[in-house]
Amino acid sequence: MINYSFSIYDLEYFLLILVRVTSFVYLAPFFSLNGVPRQVRIALSLFLSAMLYGMLTPADAVVTDSLLEYAIIVAKETICGLLMGFSTMICTSALNFAGTIADMEIGLSMVQILDPATRQNVSITGAFYNYGFTMTLIASGMYRYLIGALADSFRLIPVNGVVFHWDHLMQSMIVFLGDYVLIGFEIILPIFCSVMMLNAILGIIARVSPQMNMFSIGIQLKIIVGLGVLLLTIGLMPKVSDLVFDEVKKVMVLFVEGMME
Repeated sequence: MINYSFSIYDLEYFLLILVRVTSFVYLAPFFSLNGVPRQVRIALSLFLSAMLYGMLTPADAVVTDSLLEYAIIVAKETICGLLMGFSTMICTSALNFAGTIADMEIGLSMVQILDPATRQNVSITGAFYNYGFTMTLIASGMYRYLIGALADSFRLIPVNGVVFHWDHLMQSMIVFLGDYVLIGFEIILPIFCSVMMLNAILGIIARVSPQMNMFSIGIQLKIIVGLGVLLLTIGLMPKVSDLVFDEVKKVMVLFVEGMME
């Protein structure tokens, strides 16, 4: 006969797994988009938690003596899941940074659109890079890596085994901020170089023909050249996504190391 017994300790253990998974899904790229229905997020969290509970050892159920002690463990698991999701979400902000710098070079810095996915005002080029990254994430199956990394976190950081090393986490943020600027400029390098060459040419023409209004001509030429280069570099979108994917892996590992014993 199959034994379907499920003790209160097993329930507490399952709920702790669910808390970490739900916190991660709440902030992780693609899963946290407003276009993803809440029912889907809840169902995904429950499904992943049930799968992970079957893989982990039920005998390791956390035994607590009081409700306050269990609440502290829940808070630790929540912060752990949020930090893991945050480590992946902040890497995609480099795309918005690149789009903002590109629009400043092209001359579209004052043009903002409402992104229905995040319900925030973003630059046109930033939205273009974000949607391109999301499509590449789905097509390449990168979301499977995120789910796999979440599952591996329970092996590296057991339930009730979270230890926050705030100095390591702060150092991880400093490392990310350095990569943040570097990735942003690597993405917009073709546009940046093209507009810089255009500015040099316009400067030479302005010296040769002072009677020409280079200001009005330059604005139109920058938009044409910038959008043209952006169109020609669409084929580099997989390379752009690779930069962000590599940074996601790097930052996520650093954050997990900052919560290990």
